[in-house]
Amino acid sequence: MKIQIHRRIASGIAVPAFCIPLLHSFSSWGTPVLSADPTPNSRADLDDSLSSAPDLLMGGTAEVILQSSGAIEADVERLRALLGDPNNGGNPGPLDSGRREINWDGVPPAVTNVPNFPPAFFNVNSKRGLVYNLVSTGLEVSDASFTDINATYAAEFTPFSGQKLFAPIGSNASDVEFFVPGTDTKAPVRGFGVVFSDVDVSGSTGIILIGQDGRSIGRILAPVRSDARGSSFVGVVFRNPVIARVHIVSGNGALSPQEKDVTQGGAHDLVVMDDFLYGEPGASN
Repeated sequence: MKIQIHRRIASGIAVPAFCIPLLHSFSSWGTPVLSADPTPNSRADLDDSLSSAPDLLMGGTAEVILQSSGAIEADVERLRALLGDPNNGGNPGPLDSGRREINWDGVPPAVTNVPNFPPAFFNVNSKRGLVYNLVSTGLEVSDASFTDINATYAAEFTPFSGQKLFAPIGSNASDVEFFVPGTDTKAPVRGFGVVFSDVDVSGSTGIILIGQDGRSIGRILAPVRSDARGSSFVGVVFRNPVIARVHIVSGNGALSPQEKDVTQGGAHDLVVMDDFLYGEPGASN
């Protein structure tokens, strides 16, 4: 199958991504529709996951792969077109076509700027078929660039759309799984994309796609930032729905009061996320 690759800058040699995975129970709105899946449970396991996962660019299985930084709008729009209309929003499934998007800006104040964002919010409260596995100690949606954690982050993280950003807490890893929206029925998707903010180190950030058999389909690394806004984008579309889960590594360090970004004299590349886009869970094409 032919691969179409769209890059605005070239990505460099990968370096390991560091993660401290901890399982954590949340008191959340609604009841999560799944418990934490078996996931790599040591720092070394997650270090190896991004650096040693097979590169999807060499796999020959994807229909379209998108990687860009800076003016990423064209690639985001291209992914939308490839995933198809309409944007199904929070309408429950099953639906036969279209896509889902999450831009965080509709998240209510009660679960904004707090480290216990409900992992099933986007399947229970807003029925979009995406649930987080708990590979970090917390999750946070921020409308202040995470300055509630560290004031230096005001100079680091700029939203791509709206005002809100998202990040795991206590880790640099997050893990999402897909369901028929509003149900506990697992359902793969045929495409996925994510906007990252402030990728400074080549190879520090990217996604690993997991198939229904639990095996890695491949990885896509995010390009480093190339302008003042600092947005980077990765996206992929397959001919058929084959993505059951996505492991996301955002930077090589975790947000914390003691941790500055590498550009501020810190030891690690700190990265957060903005928009998610993905195919309709359970749709046949």
